[in-house]
Amino acid sequence: MRTALSLFLLTPLALAAQSPSARPTPKPTTAATAAQRDTTYIDAKGTAHITRIMPVPDDLSPEAQRSVAQAQPDAGPPTPLAKRRADTDAWQLTARDAWLKLYPATITNTTIASVPVRIIQPAHTDPALGDDVLLNVHGGGFDSDSGSYTETVPIAGMTGVRTVAVLYRLSPEHAFPAAVDDSIAVYKDLLKTHKPSQIILYGTSAGAILTGELASRIRQLGLPEPAALGIFSGFGDFTRAGDSGNLFTISANGFAGPLAPTRVSQVLTAYVGKTSRRDPVLSPIFSDLHGMPPTLFVTSTRDILLSGTSNLHRAYLNAGVDAHLIVFDGLPHAFWYNSALPEALEANHDMANFFVQHLEHAH
Repeated sequence: MRTALSLFLLTPLALAAQSPSARPTPKPTTAATAAQRDTTYIDAKGTAHITRIMPVPDDLSPEAQRSVAQAQPDAGPPTPLAKRRADTDAWQLTARDAWLKLYPATITNTTIASVPVRIIQPAHTDPALGDDVLLNVHGGGFDSDSGSYTETVPIAGMTGVRTVAVLYRLSPEHAFPAAVDDSIAVYKDLLKTHKPSQIILYGTSAGAILTGELASRIRQLGLPEPAALGIFSGFGDFTRAGDSGNLFTISANGFAGPLAPTRVSQVLTAYVGKTSRRDPVLSPIFSDLHGMPPTLFVTSTRDILLSGTSNLHRAYLNAGVDAHLIVFDGLPHAFWYNSALPEALEANHDMANFFVQHLEHAH
């Protein structure tokens, strides 16, 4: 199941652009019809018509090279949501068990402020950070959960800090701002027993988008801000897709699977609902970012959200925020979910070290 991990993160983004109403489904590309040479043509509007033969970078680990070598048809009907949710749930249990072998933890399902959550208590805790908490909002395209285990078990183990994953309401049943409201409710409850300097907020993919939204909503409500943020492969602007949204898929290597230009008006429509795409919480790049907490951004060069992550990072920098960006070469969207990759361990360590540094600084 390792190679399927990225298929569940932002599938609605790609599927919307590939929907039957948007364009007819082409036949899958085969070895006989695949491009055999590099070509490029720029039309009068500046649109680039290109083919590229892209080898796997030599410096990737053998495990990563095998992972990105997995093939996937580039055409076909969208997977029904119910099946994708079931497949995601099954995959995440397998991924959870793999991470727990590396970082044992006790996992408790409960509620905070009437919102379902998972609490991950690592087997080995850092005594100096025993009263702190990491607050995770998971990935999964806002309509499924691909990260409440994979984003928490390794981070809790590496930091030695209790981690809470918010199981927020999903679209299409619940549009924006339901996920924001649920996550804010949990954050406000944690503030009853923790100083804001003892809390860090983070997420991957849809959870990275949601992290930026929560930071803007926290400020809008006048709440005390957390010690730091982690925005790992996301974006803060629902009005544009950027180059990477048109270059890559969300598959396990960033090139496999359906590939078509992303129409911004069709991106995550079920989540957006009737909200303006320029709403300063939905798209925090349009909000006042001055004074945001220190923030770590992580992405990769074959990530469909590379542009969105780097654009939001630049907006944070322009607002004077202590913002850091790490970009991994040759790897796909949210590769750090895969416990079999040395690069995933490295990325999670980068995240964990940033969190510990800012929790220690807060003390």
